[in-house]
Amino acid sequence: MAPMWLTQEAFDRLALELETLSTTGRAEIVKRIEMARSEGDLKENGGYHAAKDEQGKIEARIRELIDMLKHAHVGTEPVDASRVASGTIVTAHIHGDQEKFLLGSREVAGDTDLDVYSENSPLGQAIVGLEPGDTATFTAPSGAEIAVEIIAIEPFLG
Repeated sequence: MAPMWLTQEAFDRLALELETLSTTGRAEIVKRIEMARSEGDLKENGGYHAAKDEQGKIEARIRELIDMLKHAHVGTEPVDASRVASGTIVTAHIHGDQEKFLLGSREVAGDTDLDVYSENSPLGQAIVGLEPGDTATFTAPSGAEIAVEIIAIEPFLG
């Protein structure tokens, strides 16, 4: 995983989620599996299979959080707000409508009310590196070509 910049608040929130999942989350799912297992035949035991699926999701999230926190840089990423980049708030005309959003990850965004678009999304890939006044197009999942004009860029300060 590439290094990720996290605010102290985002790092603490993700560390708490990891702690909760690693302790009480795991303990609760083990109890659910044991209860379902005691009901008998595992082949036709929906509760058992649902609990095992949930256990898999918890373990995957734990691995994701460990990797994310291990590679995280805590602080404010130095952002050059003269060009669209991860960690910037972008104001743009998209398909004729003005929108303001954060380009980055939901983990970084925390509790912000801004929409968040990944730099790996079709929109993100089309606008990374652009400056105010620049235009681009991207292909939406529906196949439509959508025009984007960058109006303003500012750093996201968390």
